Amino acid sequence: MQIPYFPHINHPLVKSLFDHSDQELLTLFQQYPDSGKYFTVIFCRYSSILYTLSWHSARSPVQADYLFAVIWRHIFYQLGKLDLSSQDGLTLQNWLINMTGFYINKIELPPTETIHYSLENTSPPLWCYIEQALDQLPPRSRLMILMSQRFHWSETKIAAYLQAEGEEISLSEVTSCLEESYRMLEAKLPADIRAIYLNEN
Repeated sequence: MQIPYFPHINHPLVKSLFDHSDQELLTLFQQYPDSGKYFTVIFCRYSSILYTLSWHSARSPVQADYLFAVIWRHIFYQLGKLDLSSQDGLTLQNWLINMTGFYINKIELPPTETIHYSLENTSPPLWCYIEQALDQLPPRSRLMILMSQRFHWSETKIAAYLQAEGEEISLSEVTSCLEESYRMLEAKLPADIRAIYLNEN
């Protein structure tokens, strides 16, 4: 087993928070939902532990990467309402390990050949914030991005599908709509996530 290396751990926005305690990071994450750096630092701090647990529960490296990412996606949505002070003696590390064990037993992994997720291309924090941004897009924009990215449909196939559904849309309009949808998606990502992962200043 090789623990993945995540280059964004060296980004100045991430490194500047290394001295913060887990509780401070959790509080900042909850207080500033439009900032992604706090969740990213929590991810960097505990990714190796959670990846090791995921690895031992999957049948293949592809499944391990996917399980690891899906667990972090669940954690992302749970962290927003986590109150460690109400649970005597519970640390963030213990909570993360407990949640990982819970989801390892709950998640039914798809066959390796049907998994299209790449840990190398999309780190879990970026995936979480992309999904959050997707939820804020107009329905047609979201649908077109999903057809293009998740199902790898060509623009011709997307146009044919939408036309079959009764929409009056040409191939050139699909192309321009997709371009605009990607611009909207990127604009809805937190500014620090764009800086960390997309190299925006």
